[in-house]
Amino acid sequence: MVYNDGYDESVPRLFVDLHVSACFNMSGIQTGQPKKEALMKLPRSKMITKIIVFALIIYAGISLLTIRGRIEAARVDLSDIRRAVTELEISNAELIYEIENYNEPNVIADIARSSLGLVLPGEIVFYDGGAAQESGD
Repeated sequence: MVYNDGYDESVPRLFVDLHVSACFNMSGIQTGQPKKEALMKLPRSKMITKIIVFALIIYAGISLLTIRGRIEAARVDLSDIRRAVTELEISNAELIYEIENYNEPNVIADIARSSLGLVLPGEIVFYDGGAAQESGD
């Protein structure tokens, strides 16, 4: 719809009225450019809406930063857990091998050496004295 003054309906009527009143002085003579004060004046509800939107944007930004920190911490935890899983899978595979081959002499000898500290007759045993001193410090 077009008003009597030639403005289209798609333009908000408040803005049109402000623009028209800013272009004319009190005697009705056109002054040219609208005054900035008249165009910059916003109704109170629009200012409150802008403040609320700005506050929501700030809140969203802060929330994104805190979530980003949590995601980084979770990634570190995930890499630690994956490393632990890999170590446990290796240990599990070694135990499965020992269980499946428990009757083989070399498996029995390895278990006796590592777990019980036994040696075969005639083997020479070397002890690392530096390891004992380092653990005592």
